[in-house]
Amino acid sequence: MYTVLTFFAFIAFVAFYSWYKLRNENLNSKDGYFLGGRSLTGVVIAGSMLLTNISTEHLIGMNGSSYKNGFIIIAWEVTSALALVIAAIYFVPKYLKMGLTTIPQFLEERFDSTTRTLVALFLMVSFVVTLLPIVLYTGAINLESIFNVSEVLEVSKDRGLWITVVVVGLLGSVYAIFGGLKAVAVSDTINGYGLLIGGLAIPLIALVSIGDGNPLSGLIKVYNHAPEKFNVIGAKDSVLPFEVLFTGLIINQLYFWCMNQTIIQRALGAKNLVEAQKGLLFTGVLKIVVPIIIILPGVIAFYYYGDSLYENQDMIYPELIKKVLPVGLVGIFAAIVMGAVLSTFNSVLNSAATIFTIDIYKRHFGKRSGDSKLVRVGKLTSTILALFAIMVAPMVANAPDGLYQLLQQLNGIFFIPIASIMLAGFFLKNVSATGAKAALIVGLTFYILCTFVFKVDIHFVHIWGIEFLLNLAVMLIVSHFYPANKAFEIKDLQILEMKPWRYAKAMSILLCVVTVLIYIWLGWIGQPQ
Repeated sequence: MYTVLTFFAFIAFVAFYSWYKLRNENLNSKDGYFLGGRSLTGVVIAGSMLLTNISTEHLIGMNGSSYKNGFIIIAWEVTSALALVIAAIYFVPKYLKMGLTTIPQFLEERFDSTTRTLVALFLMVSFVVTLLPIVLYTGAINLESIFNVSEVLEVSKDRGLWITVVVVGLLGSVYAIFGGLKAVAVSDTINGYGLLIGGLAIPLIALVSIGDGNPLSGLIKVYNHAPEKFNVIGAKDSVLPFEVLFTGLIINQLYFWCMNQTIIQRALGAKNLVEAQKGLLFTGVLKIVVPIIIILPGVIAFYYYGDSLYENQDMIYPELIKKVLPVGLVGIFAAIVMGAVLSTFNSVLNSAATIFTIDIYKRHFGKRSGDSKLVRVGKLTSTILALFAIMVAPMVANAPDGLYQLLQQLNGIFFIPIASIMLAGFFLKNVSATGAKAALIVGLTFYILCTFVFKVDIHFVHIWGIEFLLNLAVMLIVSHFYPANKAFEIKDLQILEMKPWRYAKAMSILLCVVTVLIYIWLGWIGQPQ
């Protein structure tokens, strides 16, 4: 009972704080609803980015994967810091100069309106078919396990998961539908730092217990039990070979942190360039700390459970929470986990509504629509997408390599083609709109055939790299025969102050050095002695 009370108390506090911060905000204007009134600060941007990125597909999926595969999956996290540096120094200053609300807007200015619409549709499908259902389902797994929903309601486990999915989906929708980006960002800030503190507490309490009061002794015991789990250099046949860092993973990270609407929308809502750069680089710092929350607990769980849960790896994190946390803290941590679910869910809903409203509805159906009409369309879009995601969520169960791996495989369908044309749009002036559209179709078809239709014995992240090169070749060849008919130049609309943060370069260099040192150190201690 105490667990349930602390759970609802924390959720009520976040809801009240979000309402209090938003009570005087104008949420009926386009910028007010979709970009938080272009008023977000660096702390809010970083907290919101972290929690939009880190949800239960990480807490459940990555800890499940590290329990089975060890620290080799750290590449998904620490290399994010390098991409965030590039976003802060190169991409975001250009986005803010152009006054963008959505990433597809850039594609219209660089290529044409059809390219913008195609990418907007790709993104809508990727949100609804991949990210939203997996976030909902992993959240339901955690909450069902902590609160034993199926036992309390005296229903089957599948029915208990379904009920939890519906409740989480409806709660997550409320923030996105009624409060817009500012409500999402404010609630994310509390939940984000709550997740950081609570998430760090799980491995710390476990290590204190294992080490009889000394967490360092506990870590040494965990390491000595299975030193190979600390290795970051993945073998060719592992879940994440080391070589992928230099092929498709680079493209994925650039897309996710520099071009992904769900993430970059926080920076687009910054009050000026200084706050945008602070937010992005502080997120880079947090991403270096995050493996302690979403990878180390899985390795600690191997110390406790051995390989007994290998066939059910996505249950490992909920089991660890119940094992190490005192009863009084389980409810608070469950609320923080709930916040992580709600954050990613409502952030994706808000981004999907923004893209549909600005890039599809306004351009094709409501060219003369005022701000209040656009906000109503955004709210309706969020409602429809939320209901669809709730229905699809149970279909992602029983992924053979775990839910996080499934999410990344599905993301590749859309992320790599879009990243290809975005990078070409910035760096290859002679690529035409026809070339970009051809690359979108060819890349998407190639990846689906290689990953889901034919048995190709190449790691899917390597396929990303091959697809990127294929897309570039297609763009250059098609553009040779159908050249661009307009020159592209970024214009400064002077919407925001564009003076850069004075510590941006120093912080960027520090993040790059720390990322390399992490690989050197873990690569050394994880090798057989």
